[in-house]
Amino acid sequence: MSHLYFDTENNGHKSFELPGAKPHYNPDRPGQVEHIFLDLTLNIPKQSYNGNCSIRLLPIRNNIDRLTLDAVNLNIQSVQVDEAEQKFEYDGEKLSILLSEPTQIGQRLLIAITYSVEKPQRGIYFIQPDKHYPHKPTQVWTQGEDEDSRFWFPCFDYPGQLSTSEIRVRVAKPLIAISNGELVDTFEDGNQQIYHWSQQQVHPTYLMTLAVGDFAEIRDAWQGKPVTYYVDKGREADAKRSMGKTPRMIEFLSEKYGYPYPFPKYAQVCVDDFIFGGMENTSTTLLTDRCLLDERASLDNFNTESLVVHELAHQWFGDLIVIKHWSHAWIKEGMASYSEVMWTEHEYGKDDAAYYQLLEARSYLNEDSSRYRRPMVTHVYREAIELYDRHIYEKGSCVYNMIRTELGDELFWTAIQTFVQDHAHQTVETVDLLRAIEKATGRNLTFLFDQYVYRGGHPDFKVAYSWDGDSKLAKVTVTQTQVNSDNKDLFDLKIPIGFGYSQQRSNLITFTVRVNEKEQSFYFPLAEKPDFISFDVGNNYLKTVTLEYPIRELKAQLEFDPDPISRIYAAEALAKKGGLEVTKVLSTALKNDPFWGVRVEVAQKLPEIQLDQAFDGLVIGLQDPSPLVRKAVVSSLSQIKTHPSYKAVKAVVQNGDPSYNVEAAACRTIGAIAAAHLEEKPHEQKVIKLLKSVLEERAGWNEVIRSGAISGLAEFKTSGTALNLLLEYTKIGVSQPLRLSTIRALGRISVGQTPTNVELILDRLAEIAKEAFFLTQVAVVTALGQMETPKAIGILQSLASQTTDGRVRRYAEEEITKVQKNIGPEKTLRQLREELNQLKQQNQELKSRLENLEAKSK
Repeated sequence: MSHLYFDTENNGHKSFELPGAKPHYNPDRPGQVEHIFLDLTLNIPKQSYNGNCSIRLLPIRNNIDRLTLDAVNLNIQSVQVDEAEQKFEYDGEKLSILLSEPTQIGQRLLIAITYSVEKPQRGIYFIQPDKHYPHKPTQVWTQGEDEDSRFWFPCFDYPGQLSTSEIRVRVAKPLIAISNGELVDTFEDGNQQIYHWSQQQVHPTYLMTLAVGDFAEIRDAWQGKPVTYYVDKGREADAKRSMGKTPRMIEFLSEKYGYPYPFPKYAQVCVDDFIFGGMENTSTTLLTDRCLLDERASLDNFNTESLVVHELAHQWFGDLIVIKHWSHAWIKEGMASYSEVMWTEHEYGKDDAAYYQLLEARSYLNEDSSRYRRPMVTHVYREAIELYDRHIYEKGSCVYNMIRTELGDELFWTAIQTFVQDHAHQTVETVDLLRAIEKATGRNLTFLFDQYVYRGGHPDFKVAYSWDGDSKLAKVTVTQTQVNSDNKDLFDLKIPIGFGYSQQRSNLITFTVRVNEKEQSFYFPLAEKPDFISFDVGNNYLKTVTLEYPIRELKAQLEFDPDPISRIYAAEALAKKGGLEVTKVLSTALKNDPFWGVRVEVAQKLPEIQLDQAFDGLVIGLQDPSPLVRKAVVSSLSQIKTHPSYKAVKAVVQNGDPSYNVEAAACRTIGAIAAAHLEEKPHEQKVIKLLKSVLEERAGWNEVIRSGAISGLAEFKTSGTALNLLLEYTKIGVSQPLRLSTIRALGRISVGQTPTNVELILDRLAEIAKEAFFLTQVAVVTALGQMETPKAIGILQSLASQTTDGRVRRYAEEEITKVQKNIGPEKTLRQLREELNQLKQQNQELKSRLENLEAKSK
């Protein structure tokens, strides 16, 4: 599964376990489910269907007289076992079948349940046009992970049960139905069409799927196996652009995992209103239609390619090898996320992959610092879906990268291939991965798992350097700043430290040291003083790093270190030092660094120096060939609130940019600059008018540009005009991506509005909160979390108690804490902060003039 992420920021290491969390275990198994057969007749206009669910069960104990299945909000009409009617009890969540004859080992039972469903809440989703959205497609699709299959058919709904499955479904023409496995039959019955799919390899209930729609089918192949893409008609070119690399990806992963693609076909179905990025149902992945790229979007959008390879990787990690319990989800999500890094390396090279890995690490670090810290493997939670966070995706990816570092490339792939081959079509737990590594390589990596998997956290390193010219020794002092007085959080790792010289930039002299104390100093004999130092050569360990080196060494590291991530760390350390010299060094790097990722990071760091000269260095980046760099430059200009930066950004808004994202960033930034208190203040109304014209004229791909304009308007926190515009775009009927952006923006704009306007915002959010769609609820929660009024808490509480979604409930509760903080002393603090910012601005102008004078006098 690929997440759509929603950031919630709470500081300190809060507990992952919320009130009501408890240990979860798989239930006792009455026997082995061998086969599940669903026979369904859909009535899409009424959002309902009739179903027959047959389950073949091989008992493993004698004398069981009651079978308990998961079945939520289904109308159970009858239950038969071996064609004999059975008594049953049903409470809306569990279906208990009272067996007239107790089980006997080895004697199969055929359970047949006749049921119907009207307006299901979860599990199966009916999408169709209505008066507000007349152009919506007619679709039906399912989403089982984690425990939602029980909402659309009765089953033993946990990942530890694997069986074959079949789905036969009757739909109105011209709709087509796609499901797991192979299409064994289709036949017509009047104006209805019946599709019969059969999945011959075992898999869990959460991976059973059905997708129905009037799709265009695009056919591709890999080694004779069908590879198909299903999209709305008219989007065939987007489908090829977005998913066309799939056969090459199948080839790549089959080779890496040492196991040819295991299923009879691979289908990808792009559906409307999908509640995740993608879902790896066995042989039939569902993707959000928002991943489909038009020509312009493909300029700077790697997200789609990453999503496609992520879900494909799950066909091995997740579908061929199934986790036995949700607590081990990191095994599959971590590998699917790491496969994004591997594919990036294969397709775009080592630098791009290293940067991708850094962004994954930061994504986890952000959750760890702002949301909670937890072990990656834990069975204590309220609902399993809470586990699907950045600890199992991005940190999981980093852990696989560290395993690769420990073993080296060759042994790593031998270990992964052993794991896949030994556990194909079976369930696994974390310990199975450790055992496969030991079996294949002889290496015992429990020490690494103990530090990074079974407990929370990571090392925070502070690294200082000095050179002793007399004895020709480089001294490097490493401090683990995360360690408390009880030394409980110590990490014990072997870290390579490299020393480099500008003439031979790629040949570092490298020593590996064992870092296992709170503070250690290491001495390295070198023939001559090094130009730069590289801590953790290759940057393979998950950590944070603060470099305390002199400017000279940092400059050389930024210019000459062959590793782009080391260059980024140097840029960060330089920016903290500040001053005119650093501004010049970073400006040069923005112009000259060969790798776009480093240029992006430098662009983000330049405004932190708080000198007007930073603008001159930054603005050159608007001409960068990489749209990702131009976007970073435009976003950074929002921190330089001066007339020249306003003019530079205004030109981008007016003239556009080849990239949607750059244009959107410019719309956000111009709002931020114009809303600041400038001496030569650009006319607030003028910018609002400009952004309004963007809203009226630039509808397009996923509403990226118009969402940027909405963000720009939300910067005018005291403007009633801007608020009224936003309220217009929260109305139902506004295209969905734009409406969701606007709902979120209401929270941002609320903090400077009059009490009457704040009431208006609360009323609108309370109204929208009643809508059932998952993404709408998340947008409302995000908006309320930014507000500073006790009334926001009330709406969040009622949303938390009424939602059917565990993620929405969790976000709402986290945002309540945030609002409580906003209401407290935070408000006064913010006013002080704003006054401080104005002083800083004046101070910056003075400092910049002073630096200029000093430079001239020299």
